[in-house]
Amino acid sequence: MGFGTIFATIAMVVLIGISSYLFITGALFTVDTLSKSLKIANELDNEQLKTEIEIVNASVTTSNSDSGSSDINVSINNTGYTKILKSEFKHIDVFVYYHNHTAAGEDITIHRWIPYNDTDYGALQPNEWTVVEITPDLINPGTFDPDEQMRIVIRVEPAINSTRQNGNWTKIVMPNGVSASKYF
Repeated sequence: MGFGTIFATIAMVVLIGISSYLFITGALFTVDTLSKSLKIANELDNEQLKTEIEIVNASVTTSNSDSGSSDINVSINNTGYTKILKSEFKHIDVFVYYHNHTAAGEDITIHRWIPYNDTDYGALQPNEWTVVEITPDLINPGTFDPDEQMRIVIRVEPAINSTRQNGNWTKIVMPNGVSASKYF
């Protein structure tokens, strides 16, 4: 009977030791994973704090009267400290809100997200946008560096034919979530 008690005690100590080891290992793994996630979140927040853009001009031109589309010319200044690589342009979100008067006299309000097209201006299709130029693109050609201006063209269909002053709007959102908007 004495050996059974000793065996049960040893078994319980081993069981408690293994359980404690597994618990501590799991807790350390969780803390390590959480700290890595917090570090990544902190880096993203830091990048957002360093990114600033400003839309300095937005205007509308009719691209082709036969096609029924309009071009929105937007000039964006990079006033922050973060550069936007050419490979990240496809992650820039462009939104437009505009009015179109139909032949029947209806006023249609159009809200759209416009996808990026990595072509030149001549090959731009309706409801797409592209980068026309970055100036003074001397450092890192093709990259939207701080203190540079990027001119983009957004082609929308149906055409913008509203005569309402400042009745149209565009919003540009950088890949890290920083945005700017402007009425035109």
